[in-house]
Amino acid sequence: MLPSDSDDLKQLLERVHRGEQTVEAALQQLQASAVVADLGFAQVDLQRRQRCGYPEVIFCEGKTAPWVEGVVRRLREAGQDVLATRVSDAQAEHLAQCFPEAMQDRLARTFWWPMTPPVASATQGKVVVVTAGTGDLPVAQEAVVTARALGAETALVVDVGVAGIHRILGQRALLRSADVVVVVAGMDGALPSVVGGLVDCPVIAVPTSIGYGAAFSGVAPLLTMLNACSANVVVVNIDSGFKGGYVAALIARRASRPSQNT
Repeated sequence: MLPSDSDDLKQLLERVHRGEQTVEAALQQLQASAVVADLGFAQVDLQRRQRCGYPEVIFCEGKTAPWVEGVVRRLREAGQDVLATRVSDAQAEHLAQCFPEAMQDRLARTFWWPMTPPVASATQGKVVVVTAGTGDLPVAQEAVVTARALGAETALVVDVGVAGIHRILGQRALLRSADVVVVVAGMDGALPSVVGGLVDCPVIAVPTSIGYGAAFSGVAPLLTMLNACSANVVVVNIDSGFKGGYVAALIARRASRPSQNT
């Protein structure tokens, strides 16, 4: 156990005083529990989990494969789960050689390496991810992996856009079972408003860059979603499946907690 607060630090020093732990071992433990690890190319936040409930997540775009590897190793040394997003093919190949036991999803472009295997019975809340079209799947799958990594039960519904409204209406039972619904859509971005009118939970809209020229690489669906008629719809950035899944999992976790009322 790393000394994450003053009580842990006091216990560590007392063990050294009693001769139960060497100074060298205590020093290594203190170094491992540093708030920030300076790797030269990155400042790794090692207390994100204590503050925010989940460790720092690695955004891989713009990083070399050895840089990503270095951050992964440091997080693991600190006893933390590792989630990386936007993993390129070259980075994925490098990470697979270094950490073959980790889970990679090439559709989502994610790398996930939990300290302990996930247990279905331990999930906290339910997140349903919905796509308007098949072309939205990479972003949606990023949301699925992220929500799952944060401990939520997840379900995925694909290709139920408003061009065939009967398709989403056929999923009402599943949608109503969710604590949060993430709706991923490009083109006209109309699906979140429809879903928002069917459920009594938050709907997180994720615009994608899928669509013809007038969609302006996701700007058109973004503006549609920001102007959604349904009051329970909120919006994240274009193609940000990670952000949609992350926020959804946090909300679902709170919703699944037992009531404190007596």
